[in-house]
Amino acid sequence: MPYTAIDLFAGAGGLSTGLEMAGFEVVFANEVSPVYSATLQSNHKDTLVSVDDIRKLEPAQIRKKLALKKGELDLVAGGPPCQGFSINAPVRSRGDSRNHLFLDFLRFVEEFLPRTVLIENVPGIISFNSGETVRAILESLGELGYEATVKILYAPHYGVPQMRWRTFFLGTRLSFDPLAMFPNPTHSAKGRSNFTTRLNDESLLLVPAGLHLGALKPMTTVWDAISDLPEIESGEGQATAKYNGPCHHSLYQAQLRNACGSVENHACSGLARINLDRLQHVPPGGSWRDIPHSLLPAGMQRARRSDHTKRYGRLDPNGIASTILTKCDPHWGAYFHPTQDRVISVREAARLQSFPDRIRFHGLLVDQYKQVGNAVPPLLAKAIGESVSQCLRRADEGVSTPRRKKFIQPEFLLKS
Repeated sequence: MPYTAIDLFAGAGGLSTGLEMAGFEVVFANEVSPVYSATLQSNHKDTLVSVDDIRKLEPAQIRKKLALKKGELDLVAGGPPCQGFSINAPVRSRGDSRNHLFLDFLRFVEEFLPRTVLIENVPGIISFNSGETVRAILESLGELGYEATVKILYAPHYGVPQMRWRTFFLGTRLSFDPLAMFPNPTHSAKGRSNFTTRLNDESLLLVPAGLHLGALKPMTTVWDAISDLPEIESGEGQATAKYNGPCHHSLYQAQLRNACGSVENHACSGLARINLDRLQHVPPGGSWRDIPHSLLPAGMQRARRSDHTKRYGRLDPNGIASTILTKCDPHWGAYFHPTQDRVISVREAARLQSFPDRIRFHGLLVDQYKQVGNAVPPLLAKAIGESVSQCLRRADEGVSTPRRKKFIQPEFLLKS
């Protein structure tokens, strides 16, 4: 029997997709957006999907509808809205109503009493309210009988070709160390953090001691991810596109491709004439610094060339992508295609997020980009799901899970 999970604040289903890839059965998901829910339901046909406001849901009624007793569910997972905690939010206020939706998540934990709990959020939650929000979440889980901890994971360490950091809380009411549920990195990739990484004077960017450099795979590159997708023009695309021949470039493509030989959502936003002129000057891996000064926006003409921003950048085919945002707007990052004069398509953004091609996104083009940008990368969720299920299996077999060894911060994985 597969382990069971529910996914709250599910979005378009990045977390659900990854958990299913790890062998979980996601029996229930809640997402208030009708467009996101349409994507969720169409791709997870065996999941009971609710489009109701979570504040109006009664967890006891849902548990009974799922025919589950208290304590039978294996995992309650979810990503409560994180905009109020983000380092990029205009105002990070304790009065932001979104910040209190954690309490609704905890209502489900209290009712289902799952064996494990997973909460996903942005790294900015660590510094919000001087760390008091993080401490309150851990304390609340403790009051419900869960030993829990928090870590920040870097998606490229798990094969995702994108600079993306996410915070995860993992807790269990079973007798094993919650740190054991965090997966070891599988890929070597460097990253730079631009957010608070310490809580209680302890770094959360941690990798297990004894991890072997030689045992890690090379990072997944942009070209590994998207080179088999057909050429399209700026502002155009195809409802259903054929792959660029057989899959021969990467194992990553082989893992994500559809068996039917075609893919959907391969369409992109159009660019204004001025941006088409700008990108002519930008080589692969280049940025706004390569654009003639006279063609830059007024604000960028005043920018310091030492600024680390990758605005108006072309993706480096041999590197990893910028964080995929809800708009692949060149003004906010490197979203020009490596070789074609356009921004990346929805499908290319989804590939860089590690969504399998079988996942179809509903709604207008702008909705599709938002769904992809807001998601948890499925391969990152898969890595966590596999690690959680391994701990559950050991518990079911009566095999003890050793406590984690000391953590280190190897130079080959991270740089400040």
